[in-house]
Amino acid sequence: MKTVLFYLCFLAAAFSASAQKSPLVGKKVGPVQIRDASDNPIMLPELGKKHLLIFYPDPDHAGQNKDFQDYMKAHPIDSDDIYAFGVVNLKDAPMLPNSIVRAMVRKEVKATGAQIYTDPDHLLRDAWGLGDVNNCFAVIFVTKDREIAYFKAGEMSEADKAEFFRVLERYK
Repeated sequence: MKTVLFYLCFLAAAFSASAQKSPLVGKKVGPVQIRDASDNPIMLPELGKKHLLIFYPDPDHAGQNKDFQDYMKAHPIDSDDIYAFGVVNLKDAPMLPNSIVRAMVRKEVKATGAQIYTDPDHLLRDAWGLGDVNNCFAVIFVTKDREIAYFKAGEMSEADKAEFFRVLERYK
């Protein structure tokens, strides 16, 4: 009986740990200068004007969370209050020349109309204290009040996805 109770407590703890919010949730963030696909400086768009959904991939691991990415592409966010875009983390892909990644970004922008920017030197990571995002596809949701409402770097569990959609629904 004690073994069964221990096992059930262990499972409950493991599930709740996987669904825990990031310590960045609730953190206020400020403006950040990033780069456009042609390497021109640009301030992070719409910060403080709209809710921001930012995809921050390491190009070495751009396929991480592919099912989530595919779902988001197939079901674009239908809200005038949310601005969704990508910021490619160039610094954590030293084997991929920035010029080649930027050319791929420009091609994707032209083909899909998606808004994609670049971060050549951990500008976003360092300004917002995102921590180690190397080898990660990070998802960040920032409110109009410049507060992080969701952050996940790395593989998203089903609990992570459920939390993301709960947050998204609150701000649509």
